[in-house]
Amino acid sequence: MNVITTFNTKRREKQIKTERKLLKEISIKMLQESVRKHFGYIKIQGGVFMQQGFDEACFDVAIEAYLLGGKVSKFGYSGEDRESVKKRCSEELKHFIDTLYNFWLYWSEMGISNQVDESIFYSCEHFVETWWSEGYEKGIKRHKLRLH
Repeated sequence: MNVITTFNTKRREKQIKTERKLLKEISIKMLQESVRKHFGYIKIQGGVFMQQGFDEACFDVAIEAYLLGGKVSKFGYSGEDRESVKKRCSEELKHFIDTLYNFWLYWSEMGISNQVDESIFYSCEHFVETWWSEGYEKGIKRHKLRLH
């Protein structure tokens, strides 16, 4: 007797398998260096004790952006240019940027001037786009090497 599985179950299994393969290519050290590079200057309420929690929140957003880039890289591999692929997932990218920005505004000791808040927004935007691009490039590479 055959076991009946749904399309959604198979799709989810394939998604998990692909995400695991993509995640093998990044390390915690890469994520930490990226967080320090993009947000090293921002003072946090609560000092050093809270730093690990902030790092983990940034890691979450970076990993999600990385996986999104890897997921949509199939369109780039099939001939679509990078900007149109980025447009496909612009809503998700905006959500990641806004989430990270609101997180930093809430917990940082900023909020004094709009110029500083704007620089945080640009840092968040660059951080998310950097990790999306990293995932996109790794995904294209995996498709070219037929490792997908």
